[in-house]
Amino acid sequence: MAERPKGYGMTAELQEKKDAKRDRQLDQEAQDWMVAVTGEPFPAGSYEEALKDGVYLCKVINKLQPGSVSKINTGKMAFMLMENINNFLDACTRYGVPKTDLFQTVDLYEAENIPQVTATIHALGRQAQKKGYKGPALGAKMADKTERQFSDEQKKSGSAVIGLQMGTNKGANQSGMTFGQTRHM
Repeated sequence: MAERPKGYGMTAELQEKKDAKRDRQLDQEAQDWMVAVTGEPFPAGSYEEALKDGVYLCKVINKLQPGSVSKINTGKMAFMLMENINNFLDACTRYGVPKTDLFQTVDLYEAENIPQVTATIHALGRQAQKKGYKGPALGAKMADKTERQFSDEQKKSGSAVIGLQMGTNKGANQSGMTFGQTRHM
């Protein structure tokens, strides 16, 4: 893996910004939810170290949608661990979690952006609720799509309204508008 200096300059500033975004309460909620879903104790160690190998994440998605990750690598080689994380992310996409809510493998493996990892787990919890998962809930329920139907008359009446962003045309005319002198020929 690439060696990045962590103690100074822009790297340190960016890391401070990421650390400021991290909410340990949200991490704990995600951890408690995953324990409730899998029925297994959370691996020992810190939150990010416990998830780093991707095994527990794969178990979570397999409980929500059995067979999502067919092979979970238990080796300790870096490419195997990152493959577990990628398999989890692919399974989340197939499960319906929006790609914009997913973290990147390096965010977890190198602990680059743990708040995004937690956000992905919360997005997975929301999607599980939406799909009718009967177990524990995580986060707010996702909104359902609401289709609206407007008659032609309603559509036409809306086109006559000038939005406030465009200003108003009441009393507007060009009388009395002179800019500079007239053109002499």
